Amino acid sequence: MKGTIFFIAILFVFLISGCGKKLETGGNKPIKIAVEFTTHSACAHIANHMCWYQEEGLTVARFENYITGMALAAALSKGDIDAAYICLIPAINAKSNANVPIKIVAGVHKYGYGFVVNHNKVKVIEDLMKSEIRIGCTREGSSVDALLHKMIKKYQLDEIQILKNIRRMNPPKLLLALKIGQLDAAFICEQFPSMAQDLGFKVFLTSEEIWPNMQGSVLVVREELIKKNPDLVKILVKVTKRATQFVNEHPIKAAGIVAKKLQIIGEKIFPIKAIDSAFKLTSSPLTILQSLTVRLVNTNDINSLQIQRAIDTCVELDYIKESFKAEDFIDLRFLE
Repeated sequence: MKGTIFFIAILFVFLISGCGKKLETGGNKPIKIAVEFTTHSACAHIANHMCWYQEEGLTVARFENYITGMALAAALSKGDIDAAYICLIPAINAKSNANVPIKIVAGVHKYGYGFVVNHNKVKVIEDLMKSEIRIGCTREGSSVDALLHKMIKKYQLDEIQILKNIRRMNPPKLLLALKIGQLDAAFICEQFPSMAQDLGFKVFLTSEEIWPNMQGSVLVVREELIKKNPDLVKILVKVTKRATQFVNEHPIKAAGIVAKKLQIIGEKIFPIKAIDSAFKLTSSPLTILQSLTVRLVNTNDINSLQIQRAIDTCVELDYIKESFKAEDFIDLRFLE
């Protein structure tokens, strides 16, 4: 019980520290920002650490972390999040399946996913079809599940056999299962492939190889915020661009900041029973540096064609029932 209280306290401090005094003084509508607890949201973690949101006049009521894009998408559907740094495919699912009124206002990064293997068990792609090979992946509707299906199609693998071998887990559990020998391979989001490489596993395939020009994460905001408070959206995009530029121009400093942010654990990020496992999976600044500079392309640019391809992929995989136009999902006026 004492341990649980301790972790709650850590999370509380994490959410309110750093820019705490400035949170009270912003003159604009308070907004709630949600991010993924990964390097995918590096620019947001850096902007929050540097107090850039507040410096530009935003009042950040909450800055919440979620362990997966799927979990963040579920939170978006509840209606109490104004802006989110989220993987594209979960964002598409939220818009289409839960009718969440959101629009993409900026890109965050391209790529950012990898397929890691125990090289003693998986030496060639065809090894994945062996019945004894255990493959980890997050659940259906996630970006890595989409990549799994694209890998099966690209390399003409036996889909039925591959799917029989799949074990569904969240990213830290996937890495832990690899570490203790419960999995032989896993599709997983960054920073976890970089961490797996540090543990001796091989990054067998990257998202860039499987899905060229793949849009990784995006910044989405509620349409109501765009209509009623466009100046706030403009600030969000401005700060996001500034933080993205910082990652690209000062990668070592950025890696240090992000590594520190990703060490803090709390119940709202991990379930209580997963906290001990999470502490065994801490990452170093060097690992985060590799994640930010090798596995991700940090850019705010958005290509509507790539967004449309992601939407169509969601239809093909039955994540969503009907396609829709990418142009109706994007509002890029704030990037100009």
